[in-house]
Amino acid sequence: MVRINRARRSGAFNQGDVPTIACFNRATVSLGVDFDKLVAAMQDYVDRCVAPVWGTPARLIKSRSFRKGFWGLAFYDDADAADADFLGYHDVTPDGLPLSRVFVKTTLADGERVSVTASHELVEMLVDPAMNLLTIGPDPKAVYAYETADPVEESSFRVRGIPMSNFVYPSYFEEFHKPGSVRFDRLGKLRRPFQILRGGYQSVFKHGKWTDHYGSKAKRKRFKKQDRRGRHGELRKRQMTGKRIRA
Repeated sequence: MVRINRARRSGAFNQGDVPTIACFNRATVSLGVDFDKLVAAMQDYVDRCVAPVWGTPARLIKSRSFRKGFWGLAFYDDADAADADFLGYHDVTPDGLPLSRVFVKTTLADGERVSVTASHELVEMLVDPAMNLLTIGPDPKAVYAYETADPVEESSFRVRGIPMSNFVYPSYFEEFHKPGSVRFDRLGKLRRPFQILRGGYQSVFKHGKWTDHYGSKAKRKRFKKQDRRGRHGELRKRQMTGKRIRA
């Protein structure tokens, strides 16, 4: 059974339950930003930008490793040998709680900033921690992945001077809004629901299979050159097709 989400404005996890996210760095290479400053900036990102529109508050703490009962945001050089082709993936902690892994060497080699990748994963984990939300959209025969950063990927803004990922608002998934009538993303770059920026993409499930829709031919070309199997949209596809997600 496909779970259809009709663009809820409430948080994706239990209301009244504010998760604590243990952030720890096991990368041996520089993140390009001080880790303490990055965690503080991501906390402001959640408090001032994400939670007010998505209803998804969270408390981020610096940690040395996993913490019992806490969600996780972990930084590594790259994936282990068995999954060396992953850019990063949505995993679970030893307690079975949501975890986002960020692979620093892979991110830097791809020409991206670690802070943007981390905040991208963070906002998507907060809004859809189990990666099981889908929504109806412009095509009545399709359902759309409920990804909050993918459609506006490659656009960012600064929090405490550190680049953070742009993200869509709940209105983005509400097709009844007229173009330009409300704000659809943090930076105000989108003009209508389900629009994709030139640097973004969107995963759509139709006729029993997933396809990716891109904001531009250039994005399609860049996307195809990268191994995207670790991103949320790709993992969602594996869930829907019955393939096991690494845990």
